[in-house]
Parts: sequence; structure tokens; C-alpha cells
Amino acid sequence: MVRDDLRCIYLIAAKDMRTYYLKPPAISWGIVFPVAWTLAFYLRSPGDFEELVPGLIAMTILFSTTAAEAVVINFEMRLGSLERLLLAPVSPRAVLLGKVLGGFLFGLLMTSVVTAGTVIGLDLRPDLTALIPVAVISLLVFSSMGALFSVGFKEVFEAQTFLNLPRFLMVFLCGVVYPISAMPSPLQFVSQILPLTYTVEGLRGAFSVVSSSPLIASFVLTGFLLLFIFPAMRIFGKRFD
Repeated sequence: MVRDDLRCIYLIAAKDMRTYYLKPPAISWGIVFPVAWTLAFYLRSPGDFEELVPGLIAMTILFSTTAAEAVVINFEMRLGSLERLLLAPVSPRAVLLGKVLGGFLFGLLMTSVVTAGTVIGLDLRPDLTALIPVAVISLLVFSSMGALFSVGFKEVFEAQTFLNLPRFLMVFLCGVVYPISAMPSPLQFVSQILPLTYTVEGLRGAFSVVSSSPLIASFVLTGFLLLFIFPAMRIFGKRFD
């Protein structure tokens, strides 16, 4: 049974990559939007671009993992594709994890491209032993967040609409382009309960922009991963009871 589930997870992720993720709309939303957003701030203050690199990578992680997640899951539920998958000897949990893995792999591809481009182009020297764990855990966190929002709604437009709220909220409140310390106290509090804050802090530590601890950031992000993935699996399982 475990072997069948693992095979199902891999095959679902591979199918989603071919069918949904490696298409111009997903690629543009996952990589072009964060780059364009960051370039807008670069044009405003070119001398500080290196300080924006952790935020650029964090935004790429966020938007690439959730680029097509809501479309993939809700679209296939409407078509009945997921019901047909569950006729095979696999569990709903394995099906959902396959969807999460697909988002993770696409995010990993887009994040690797952006990170390599900025590191080589700006001749940066990040601490890879800190950068890689923070990036990998963050990719899992936001892929799981996308899955949670997807299984919580029946329509694609509902999932996309409600997913945009936390995504854009995090862009403005999590230190991506504006220091959290310069925000009013209530907004600073809100930023501390948003996962992208810890992605940005961990990446800043990896790039030595500030003295943040990537280890602490990774630990907190692991908590967010559990907070997202288990409710997503439970909700998804109940929909097919």
C-alpha cells in the first residue's frame, strides 16, 4: 500500500508538471510577476538592489508554488479526475501529496532559476547550507498552503480569489520590500504570524543582509508546514468519504 501511494504521488506530480505547470501562464505568474515587482523597486533605488534579493527569492517561492495549485485541484475535482484516481488502490492523502509535490517541484525549478541568476549576476556569496534548507521548507509550506486553500473551496475562482488575499498581504507585510521594523506596531504583530516573514528572514540570514538565524526561521516554517498540510489532507479526505 505504501509503495502504491509513493508511486501515485510521483506520477501525479509528474503529470501536473507536464499538464499545468510547465505552461506559459504558470511560468509567467510564478517568475515574471516577482521579477517585475522587484525591478520596479530597483528602478526607484538601484543602489540597494542586493538587499532586495532575499525578498525577490521569497516572492518567487510564494507565487511559483501557488501559481496553478488552486486551478489544478479544483479544476480536476469539477471534471471528476480525482474521483477516477481514487478508484485505484491509493489513498486520498497520497493524491493530495502528489498535488503538493507538483507545486513544490515547479517552485523549486523557478526559484533555482531566479536564485542562480541573481547570485551569478550580482556576484553574491550566500551561505548555501542556510539558503537551501530555508528555501526547501518554504517551498513545501507554500505549496501546502495553496493546497489547503484549494480543497477548502469548490470553485476555481473562489480558491484563487481567497488565495490572493494572503499572498498580497504577505508581500506588503513580511519585509519583502519594506522593513518590518519601520511598520506600525499592529502591523509588526501581524507580520509575525505570517509564514513569508520567516522565509524572508531566513534568506536574509543566508545572504548575511541581517543577523537573522536561518535555523530559527526553518524551525518556525516547519511549524507552518504542519499547520497547513494536515488540515488540507483531512479536508480533502472528507470530500471523498
